[in-house]
Amino acid sequence: MASMMKAAVFVEPGRIEITDKPIPAVGPNDALIRITTTTICGTDVHILKGEYPVAQGLTIGHEPVGIIEKLGANVQGYAEGQRVIAGAICPSFTSYACQDHCYAQDGGHHAHGYKPMGGWRFGNTIDGAQAEYLLVPDAQGNLSPVPDGLTDEQVLMCPDIMSTGFAGAESADIRIGDIVAVFAQGPIGLCATAGARLRGAGMIIAVDGVDERLQMSRQMGADVTLDFRKVDVVSEILKLTGGRGVDASIEALGLPSTFEAALRVLKPGGTLSSLGVYSSDLTIPLDAFCAGLGDHKIVTSLCPGGKERMRRLMQIIANGRLDLGPMVTHRYHLDQIVDAYDLFSHQRDGVLKVAISTH
Repeated sequence: MASMMKAAVFVEPGRIEITDKPIPAVGPNDALIRITTTTICGTDVHILKGEYPVAQGLTIGHEPVGIIEKLGANVQGYAEGQRVIAGAICPSFTSYACQDHCYAQDGGHHAHGYKPMGGWRFGNTIDGAQAEYLLVPDAQGNLSPVPDGLTDEQVLMCPDIMSTGFAGAESADIRIGDIVAVFAQGPIGLCATAGARLRGAGMIIAVDGVDERLQMSRQMGADVTLDFRKVDVVSEILKLTGGRGVDASIEALGLPSTFEAALRVLKPGGTLSSLGVYSSDLTIPLDAFCAGLGDHKIVTSLCPGGKERMRRLMQIIANGRLDLGPMVTHRYHLDQIVDAYDLFSHQRDGVLKVAISTH
């Protein structure tokens, strides 16, 4: 086995480049997987732009599909050569936070065990998946075998955007027959739309300003699509609901304007489920918030991780409940990832998700 690998690393704001790095050594609780397919996330674009800080030289990416190359001595029940995925959130499952069911906020083994977003390690605090090889820590709890018959692209959304979008629907506590508005139909929002459908929403209203995304949202389960370029979305949603407002709104972009709109369409007692990564302060309008007396719930989510979460998501795909394959609109080799970032960050050519292969 070679000693070096290709990896996409953060150099400075505006620059992610391919470089050579040593293939990681495998500890007793780790697994080394050979990446076959990965992708670029909107969060990676925040890193590229310098809006989310990471260490210089860190390998980026948190959506791995691959094959087990080597297992640590303590990792049981897996085999080298097995196809697996690992969640973007890869908790230790041993911290106080994890045992309090806050897996994404896993702070490890220091005194209180909590750290905001601490369960997000790949491409954040440790080297990530946009490389030929990835070291998966706490592999016993984080590796999930890919069912026979599923392609890389079919499961590529499971590690992050499917898990995140579904978390938005789950946190919104959608009940059968609820009216749900989903603001933004990028990859996360599309998965939130699909999650709302699977949760039994009676009407799903999808909002975006890109024709291809609005069209895709209908495939994912939207009943009504609204183009914010053409209509006043808030007044239109209130009209659709007879002035009542929606039971749940999901904000899937991370802009103060969409957060405010998601709040303005919410019925008294409704839930605003926020999935956006915000780059500036939010303000809450007094009237939309009913002066704090509207029985509203505002809930944020970072996607759950771990092998059981991944197993459940792949079960949905394996049994034909949902097909996310059409969301892969472009394909690149790892050597071309700088071009892929340029396309994805500028949202050209109707891009939704890019598949990055290493072979």
